[in-house]
Amino acid sequence: MELNIKKLRPDAKLPTRGSAGSAGLDLYACIDEKITLNPGDLRIIPTGVAIALPDSSLCAFLYARSGLGVKHGVCLANGVGVIDSDYRGEICAGLCNVGSEPYTIEPFERIAQMVIAPVVIPTLVERSELDSTPRGAGGFGSTGKN
Repeated sequence: MELNIKKLRPDAKLPTRGSAGSAGLDLYACIDEKITLNPGDLRIIPTGVAIALPDSSLCAFLYARSGLGVKHGVCLANGVGVIDSDYRGEICAGLCNVGSEPYTIEPFERIAQMVIAPVVIPTLVERSELDSTPRGAGGFGSTGKN
């Protein structure tokens, strides 16, 4: 599969894979100067690139980079970003600092990862009853602590 990508700024860095087994493509901050995220801050960080997914059977999902999240508390403000197949604008990462220390994003630092995945669009069928399972409606810890 090919993924068409366009640099929106000449200095933008194309996404890269960290290894042959990486599921995600690393996205880079396309910024001219450092941006400091203080604890509780939310910022939209541009990547300088746009993509064209081949068709509506695919979607791009943005995820936090595990190192930024675990080591520094920097993650995506919306949990997971969704890039629909018909979106052609700049990919940006809404980052937040849930850590206790400021974190400075450097120009062209890896800020998020993008995973291309299939999308299933089901036909919705309203029913008056759903089939039963042993779990039933139990949620939020109903299957145990571990």
